[in-house]
Amino acid sequence: MKKILSLLAIPVLAGILAFRPANDPLPIGAALPQPEVKMKDVSGKEISFADARKKNGLLAMFSCNTCPVVGKYQSRTLEIARYAISNNIGVILLNSNEASRSDGESMADMQDYAQQQGYDFSYVLDPSSNMADLFGATRTPELFLFNKDNTLVYHGAIDDNANDAAKVTRQHAREAINELVSGKDISTKKTRSVGCTIKRLN
Repeated sequence: MKKILSLLAIPVLAGILAFRPANDPLPIGAALPQPEVKMKDVSGKEISFADARKKNGLLAMFSCNTCPVVGKYQSRTLEIARYAISNNIGVILLNSNEASRSDGESMADMQDYAQQQGYDFSYVLDPSSNMADLFGATRTPELFLFNKDNTLVYHGAIDDNANDAAKVTRQHAREAINELVSGKDISTKKTRSVGCTIKRLN
């Protein structure tokens, strides 16, 4: 009887593991995970968070090539990335869609996409969604802003309207960057990211 119950439990356990939720997101005040780990960039170089960060901190964004919401945000992604860099904040985009590498999310696809969009910042492949798991990231696009001490100060969306840039009433990430570089406390530390789910293997 015990053997039968054990055999019955195997598929149930497998089902639970297959649909387990992603890790909880990094809490505000958390340290930047694994800053020295190298990841393959579209340039062909190996880049870490430590390599990408600048004097005032780092903006890490989980993104991809194929999500329609990423497409709607594309011009704003370029704007916020360049705004961060102009404020001496490094930028790194991560593609964690491990389950879709053969469906538009391979390194070759990333290189083509980065060239088409005019990326002049790091865009790296996150193997096995490792960094997405450490960050607790679930969406594309999803932002994590760290200060000069590698401490998380903002997590969430670029702004408050994924569908229409003309109807944005608050630019969350820009406001957070302004407050960070001026030495102020971040007034809105967390917002809800809207986008496609990160395609993990399980």
